[in-house]
Amino acid sequence: MPPLRIDAVVFDVLGTLVDEPAGIRAAVRAAAPHRDEGSVSELLALWQAHVEREQQRIVRGERPFAPSEVIDGEAAELVAGRAGIADPDAVAALAAAGQRLSPWPDSRTGLARLAERFPLIGLSNADRSALLRLNAHAGLRWHQALSAESARTYKPAPAVYELAVRVAARPPERLLMVAAHAWDLRGAQAVGLRTAYVARPVGDPPAPGDRFDLRARDLDDLADQLDRT
Repeated sequence: MPPLRIDAVVFDVLGTLVDEPAGIRAAVRAAAPHRDEGSVSELLALWQAHVEREQQRIVRGERPFAPSEVIDGEAAELVAGRAGIADPDAVAALAAAGQRLSPWPDSRTGLARLAERFPLIGLSNADRSALLRLNAHAGLRWHQALSAESARTYKPAPAVYELAVRVAARPPERLLMVAAHAWDLRGAQAVGLRTAYVARPVGDPPAPGDRFDLRARDLDDLADQLDRT
């Protein structure tokens, strides 16, 4: 690979900087306190499968664009129906669970370190209003946060990564995409971005054939590696 020369760092948010499954799980548990952990896990899987399926249907052009709040609301209705949750307020609180996610222990300090050296861009499948509330709740530091809503599609569609390229006003090979999801990094590579995989327990680990520019244990490790470039 050519030398790593980076002018801006682009971050995935859900799963990479915040623990999305834990936040949704906690919301399901609060909405259905009578359910055991096995049932809560099944309801979480139902939520995740719906969101992934519907976002990818939009990427493939099989469904008109719908923002993440709409898809999360659909997922909440599915979970409520399966769990027998009839209280509209409980369903509404469940639908907003993705806006109340906790950061990983290194997310805030790692972003602060990296922000001293690089412009930081958040790039999320969360829509703009949800991303605003999520960033405020988790205390994430950005120079700019971008939503896939602006491209009216979802990652890994090229148009989403191109948002970051346009905002940074730099060649794609001078941007570093950071994610805990190998599928996300592959999407960024297809647009020409450099890539860094950060290990998270809820991420999508690299396949044997994946070749990313950097692999890090956490954001502090990533900052250390970039300090040496």
